[in-house]
Amino acid sequence: MRLLHTMLRVNDLDESLKFYCDALGMKLLRKKDYPNGEFTLAFVGYGDERDSTVLELTYNWGKSGYNLGDAFGHIAIGVEDIYRTCEELKKKGVKVVREPGPMKFGGPVIAFLEDPNGYKVELIEQKQGAPTIE
Repeated sequence: MRLLHTMLRVNDLDESLKFYCDALGMKLLRKKDYPNGEFTLAFVGYGDERDSTVLELTYNWGKSGYNLGDAFGHIAIGVEDIYRTCEELKKKGVKVVREPGPMKFGGPVIAFLEDPNGYKVELIEQKQGAPTIE
């Protein structure tokens, strides 16, 4: 078994694709409309679905605004230079909701972004070959 994807419901698919693909550098792997179900699925990620876990962005036609609840936490992405990455993302209009810095009780340097739907995206600084959380 392996983890295939995480699904997020999005308010505006084009805006979400701009965030995940243009700002965060993911690739649009596939996209399909389902007219009978009135929804569109777009799969994005950093690698091929055959060997990488990806995000499924689900746009339900005519629906906007979801209650995100308090059970979902965040998506995590490893980066090599978190300070430079956050500065570059801010220049692209990405909302950084927690500036880069060490975790409160020790651990790696982290930052948090917010996608156009309000989902949190954690950046974790990883030096080449280092684990994500110590």
